[in-house]
Amino acid sequence: MKIGNHAWFRYAPDLHIELRQAEDEGKNVEGLERRIASIVALGERDPERERMATELLDDTERLPVRDGYAYDEPSDLDGIRRSRPAARNAPRPYASDKATVYDKVYGAWLGRCAGCLLGQPVEGWKRERLTGLLRDTDNYPISYYLSSEQPQSIIDRYGLTNEGQVYGSSHINWINNVRHMVEDDDTNYTIVGLAVLERYGYDFTPDDVAESWLMNLPILHVCTAERVAYRNLVNLVEPPRSASFRNVYREWIGAQIRADMFGYANPGHPEKAAEMAWRDAAISHVKNGIFGEMWVAAMLASAAVQTDIEQIVLDGLNEIPERSRLAEAVKLVIGWRREGISWEEGIVRIHGRYDESSSHHWCHAISNAMIVALALLFGEGDLERTIGIAVAAAFDTDCNGATAGSIVGMLRGAAALPEKWTAPLNDLIKSGVDGFGLVRISELAERTAAVIEHNPYLRR
Repeated sequence: MKIGNHAWFRYAPDLHIELRQAEDEGKNVEGLERRIASIVALGERDPERERMATELLDDTERLPVRDGYAYDEPSDLDGIRRSRPAARNAPRPYASDKATVYDKVYGAWLGRCAGCLLGQPVEGWKRERLTGLLRDTDNYPISYYLSSEQPQSIIDRYGLTNEGQVYGSSHINWINNVRHMVEDDDTNYTIVGLAVLERYGYDFTPDDVAESWLMNLPILHVCTAERVAYRNLVNLVEPPRSASFRNVYREWIGAQIRADMFGYANPGHPEKAAEMAWRDAAISHVKNGIFGEMWVAAMLASAAVQTDIEQIVLDGLNEIPERSRLAEAVKLVIGWRREGISWEEGIVRIHGRYDESSSHHWCHAISNAMIVALALLFGEGDLERTIGIAVAAAFDTDCNGATAGSIVGMLRGAAALPEKWTAPLNDLIKSGVDGFGLVRISELAERTAAVIEHNPYLRR
């Protein structure tokens, strides 16, 4: 496949996403659908198609928000901080002895890897197919990694395959095919975050993150909003403009899966974790795309010192705008938990709000944040239950399994995690980040703990 035709390098194919995105942001999109249809009808080889697509994206960016729009969603850090809840917790001291810090961050790394690996083979599966496979293989609720070593009838029924590329086609990463944590963007970004902190320190800038991407991460190892931002950076469109310029994926999940290192590095300090997450997210996302990363980073910082799952989720919400769509959606899930419904009913309700056959819904920060919140609240701090719910919900299975697993791993620590979920990783992770390659997960935890030791903002 030629680079020019590769996914997310052309603008015209996903203009329908811009229509949905602009509607979400409260813009007046009258006439936009007809205009998009006329552009798409030109055909892929017509040179006018891409020119008209870029013109449309520039025009929609300038559209005003309609009167009466219910949400307040700034993308700048000062605006976000002014829009947070008034009642928020102060930073809390953490157990600073080296053994405890290491156990916590090693647990977070292991939990992230385990949740990601569980969700990888079924990423992109619709819920009916996924639930069918789980039930037919006696793995519902999920109690172990997914395997393609099944009777031929199961293989045929669900289209299980052991062929394909290891990276870019994760559907062969069944547990019977792997001997370590395989490469995934969900873990590449955590490693990039570590590299940023090691090189630039705690006061890194969005420009430093952009430079780290360009130096250490090939463009075809990033997706959707990140690939558009990468393209913008190469063309000298600098942060934060790199996030909004012709980027239809600007509120998708990409930044949300990049949060972890900033939470790991700030135990007990959700505000600082969220601020660092903003500096990372601002190069590729806006509004709820940014809020998703800030929310996850703050939850991880809280999980290092807090044991109450609901409070961890609330500590995350305290760092993002109170009147945002993401905050509203997560609060709904908290309400469901208090209502006393089952996690299965929670999944049904999320699918009632978001259409998994729509790429915009499937990959959006908010739909997947609801799944992470559901998994955390109903998983009650148990790794297996939490990542099992996150993956069984479908949508972005590997991303949500990784995020939920990371938070529980931080909460519990490595020593308390079940061996059946950690042993298959063999303490190894494959990275696409330059300078890492195949590295021990324990080494990454040691390096993370060393970064924490030099954090000047923590209360010890």
